[in-house]
Amino acid sequence: MAQDYYQVLGVDKSASPEQLKKAYYKLAKEYHPDRKPGDKAAEKKFKEISAAYEILSDPQKRAAYDQFGDAAFQQGGGQPGGGHGFHAGFHAGGGFGDIFEEMFNMFNGGQGRQAKPDIRQKGNDIRFDVVIDLEEAFHGTNKDLRFSCHTSCNTCKGSGSADGAAPSACSQCGGSGRLRVQQGFFILEQTCHACGGVGLKISNPCTKCAGTGRVYQPKNLNVKIPPGVSDGTKIRISGEGEAGLRGGGAGDLYVHISVRPHKIFKRHDNDLLCNIPIPMATAILGGTIEIPTIEGKPQAAEVPAGTQFGHKIRIKDKGMSILNNPVKRGEIIVELDIETPVNLTPRQQELMKEFEEIAKTHSNSPKSSGFFSRMKDFFQGRRP
Repeated sequence: MAQDYYQVLGVDKSASPEQLKKAYYKLAKEYHPDRKPGDKAAEKKFKEISAAYEILSDPQKRAAYDQFGDAAFQQGGGQPGGGHGFHAGFHAGGGFGDIFEEMFNMFNGGQGRQAKPDIRQKGNDIRFDVVIDLEEAFHGTNKDLRFSCHTSCNTCKGSGSADGAAPSACSQCGGSGRLRVQQGFFILEQTCHACGGVGLKISNPCTKCAGTGRVYQPKNLNVKIPPGVSDGTKIRISGEGEAGLRGGGAGDLYVHISVRPHKIFKRHDNDLLCNIPIPMATAILGGTIEIPTIEGKPQAAEVPAGTQFGHKIRIKDKGMSILNNPVKRGEIIVELDIETPVNLTPRQQELMKEFEEIAKTHSNSPKSSGFFSRMKDFFQGRRP
């Protein structure tokens, strides 16, 4: 009796790719030959698990399996010379067999049987998220990444073959990777279940990787993050993704950068923005203030007398590093916030009242004076 691949992995037929992968990793870890050396039952179970996952993890193979199951794959009518019954009789003598052939090719876009694919398959790409500080984004940094993925099997050097022999043509499909099945007056072509559609099989598969050429294990990698990266930057590291099947090329690793919010600065493109409160006296009389920088050293800046709320001070070449440009930098843009004094002493209140009386005869606030003058004209213009 043919095995149910879903039962082998212990999942429902509606299982998502993530659930399939999780079930496979759990069972593969439990029955791996390295964990149970010499246990033939465990080795057989490991091969069954690997075979089930290889079919169900491929969307096209899984669709074929869900539709036809093992019964369709096990019929012998798909091999050249192995036909029987209705299809064999007409194919030998032409006539209706040629008509069915033409109908089949028409529904396949006129292409007929496709070329035999390579037994090797490229590995999947991997995404790894890294969170860094703004200072690390400015200076650049190195990060040690630790994750688990499929890596090339050291025992068979990624070939999947225990003795290094080249794969041979699949006996089930004759090396075509496809099986033709007679159903009434129609000829259906589908992926060969025995070889998974590649047309080739490894006669003596490696016991460590079950003929896949790769094993699932931890991986450590040091990644250089260049100066100037921003939130959302993606760094591609070629060939550091999952190892391919049976000697196929490895996928790529994509490092996604996230930058933590800073306590002082907000980044806008390559500029650094910050808000600095200053005393009212400094805004009125002018003075010198210290502005923080991303390097950690304060930068002196002049505040002109009569500075208004929201006044901006720009310091060139003190902003963020620019990615792939070691010469130029952005700016620091400081917005001044004039702080109104609170908890005045009696003497301070007295001085402020004296200042207010003087200001009635000698206005020092052109914006407020102009506004109230316009407001007065507005109300006067509305009177009947």
